[in-house]
Amino acid sequence: MIAMPAIDLREGACVQLVGGAYDVERVRIADPVAQAAMFRTMGFRALHVVDLDAATGRGENAAVVDALLQLDDLAVTVGGGIRSQERAQALIDRGAARVVVGTRALEDPVFLRDLSRALPGRVVVALDVRGREVVTKGWSAGTGKTIDQALEALQGLSLAGILVTAVHLEGSLRGIDAELYRSILANTAFDVVASGGIGTLDDVRALAALGCRAAVIGMALYTGAVDGRTIAKEFDS
Repeated sequence: MIAMPAIDLREGACVQLVGGAYDVERVRIADPVAQAAMFRTMGFRALHVVDLDAATGRGENAAVVDALLQLDDLAVTVGGGIRSQERAQALIDRGAARVVVGTRALEDPVFLRDLSRALPGRVVVALDVRGREVVTKGWSAGTGKTIDQALEALQGLSLAGILVTAVHLEGSLRGIDAELYRSILANTAFDVVASGGIGTLDDVRALAALGCRAAVIGMALYTGAVDGRTIAKEFDS
């Protein structure tokens, strides 16, 4: 399994939110590029970057994303506000390993089909889950669809995988929703990237044991709840 530190961008800074709520910001680091370079020094070789402002229509952090893509020896996955094939292609052309699409991908199946055909094996679909309902628009809007219904709609697409974030546990350090991932892995052939709730090394190991392809680690790294060098050494980062 691959361990990927989270670089969540807001107003040019690297932040960590609790429960997906913009008014509950627990971590703010002024220089995201320096933080990413620090993760690389720890031994990580992959990053998960999300432009939170773009995802929620509050603005964008394109210049910071571009700077992160210039870092050597890091496979960078980028998400947040990618609502056109042109934007996705531009990120790939600038060096992104994969792009993550969420809101428009779920609302517009034709867009997702065309994007996955244009960028086969480079598109990850974000399935943000609160409880068992898929949410969109930066975790602010319910879709009325269960995770199983969302998975069914993705069958047959040439995706790089799915990113499943347990929003109800995001930033809480309270442990993973193991049953959620167990159920998903039993019902899909897509690679699963897990995010939300990781608070200990054992949480990461549990995701690996379940069969997740990757884990996005945020709050646990920023607060020192887990040791970055240990994580990077144990998992194929």
